[in-house]
Amino acid sequence: MSQAEAQKPQASRNRTLTGRVVSDRMQKTVTVLVQRRVKHPVVGKTITLSKKYHAHVESGEVRQGDLVEIAECRPISRTKSWKVTRLIEKSKAV
Repeated sequence: MSQAEAQKPQASRNRTLTGRVVSDRMQKTVTVLVQRRVKHPVVGKTITLSKKYHAHVESGEVRQGDLVEIAECRPISRTKSWKVTRLIEKSKAV
């Protein structure tokens, strides 16, 4: 392997997504709903696609309704391959 190949950043390891926490009932795990808006290929209408990810959170500071950023990491369990990297906005729910 040459010097240039060794210094290439791995794009697949640095994937980050932003979403809203919809469940914090598990220990050290939150469920994050990520929504994205795409144009329908046939109709042309803008539609919202959503997907849920299980993300690892070491501290219990993230609660339901918070806006968080998650990053892809090594598989932690059967369903967890993401970690919460930062808390963007706390929820305003009472």
